[in-house]
Amino acid sequence: MSDLLERLRDRGWRLTAQRRVVAQVLDGDHVHYTADEIHARAVELLPEISRATVYNTLGELVSLGEVLEVSTDGRAKRYDPNARHAHQHLICEGCGTIRDVHPAGDPLGSLPAAERYGFTISGVEVTYRGLCPDCAKA
Repeated sequence: MSDLLERLRDRGWRLTAQRRVVAQVLDGDHVHYTADEIHARAVELLPEISRATVYNTLGELVSLGEVLEVSTDGRAKRYDPNARHAHQHLICEGCGTIRDVHPAGDPLGSLPAAERYGFTISGVEVTYRGLCPDCAKA
């Protein structure tokens, strides 16, 4: 059983066939599919699943904090099931591929106290950008 499915069962979330399929599609490392990509893969597993059901399920998963919504510079939103483990993203500026990365050190520590302007910091998002090996060859 996938990590996401297990977490949803532990929460007592009702796992209909449609919800189960969406969770199955989201299973894996470095998964950052768009809603349309999730729908296309879900249809392969459950042909009658509707686009609206996929969108509604993704909205619920984001609201539950079980899936992260990742926005990248005007591209379609992507959905990341790796919500339980602190990580950052590495994005290819050519093709849009997204990889989870785990940089060493505390990114919050690099923000000097004088630059915090009295804020109580609750989180840090760092996005690394570059070209993947395939795009760098082109």
